Amino acid sequence: MGSELEPSVEALEGELLGGPRRYTRQQVADRAGVDVDEARRLWRALGFADVDEEKVAFTDRDVEALRTVHGLVESGIIDSSAQISVTRAMGQSLSRLADWQVATIADAFARDHALAPEQAAEVARTMVPVMEGLIGYVWRRHLAAAAGRAINDERVEATGSMAVGFADLVGFTSLTRSIAEDELANVVEAFETVAGDAVAECGGRVVKTVGDEVMFTAASADVGAEIAVTISERVAAIEPLPDVRVGASYGTVLSRLGDVYGEPVNLASRLTSIARPGTVLVDREMAAALQGDDRWQLRRVPPRPVRGYSLLHGYRLRRADGPDDTE
Repeated sequence: MGSELEPSVEALEGELLGGPRRYTRQQVADRAGVDVDEARRLWRALGFADVDEEKVAFTDRDVEALRTVHGLVESGIIDSSAQISVTRAMGQSLSRLADWQVATIADAFARDHALAPEQAAEVARTMVPVMEGLIGYVWRRHLAAAAGRAINDERVEATGSMAVGFADLVGFTSLTRSIAEDELANVVEAFETVAGDAVAECGGRVVKTVGDEVMFTAASADVGAEIAVTISERVAAIEPLPDVRVGASYGTVLSRLGDVYGEPVNLASRLTSIARPGTVLVDREMAAALQGDDRWQLRRVPPRPVRGYSLLHGYRLRRADGPDDTE
């Protein structure tokens, strides 16, 4: 069954996929030496919709990728359960990146004229190898940083303790109903830039961003405090941005596939929900870890009932050399 695409669209697909579609799912599985059910599970884990069994939808690169992933399990580098989890995490991350890249290129061309398929194929021919190389470079850099955190006792405690925080734009839902889409996109981009830069500069890590919220981690309470307050200060200094509220907690978490789980995550999220605009709230454990550090001032705030907690005790965090906390 041959391709039914127009020649210009087929050329674009060939550039993006690294070659023409040649195989059905069964043929890919046979060439990779993998059970077809395993091939289907991995395909779904990557976030792709099922295709008809007889449809010619796969390329030589699909065969190579399937063989490589299967080989990791066969060699004992990862187990079969981790195989699916890693595949799913990779698919979700790269799906978002691909959407952003296509939208950026399309917007750039839309300022002058529509991007025709034949022009898109030429752009892809030029850009794909460049972006592929950059993605590999960034991945290697993050891999090196993650490996350093894992083996450097000064940066990662054996107990798995770390600071976890959320920064949340105040009134974002109402904002979505009151401004144009391009203005909203600029607000989100500015917020993510400010927060991401603050986290990186202070030595933390952005776990994920969801529109109006950024989640971050840090190896120590003092770095987490610096990140939280820096985000709050920088967002306040940018006039078009709404106020931000930040909640942070310190304790033992489970790290899995780049995300973190545990009680500190829940506490940080709840503290964020009750923080007043422009303020940073931390939990008792983080406040205790910061006691004696003359860079910070902490003031206990009245406990509040929140979902999952009868009363949540929080502490207002500010710089010691900042204005007196009289609120």
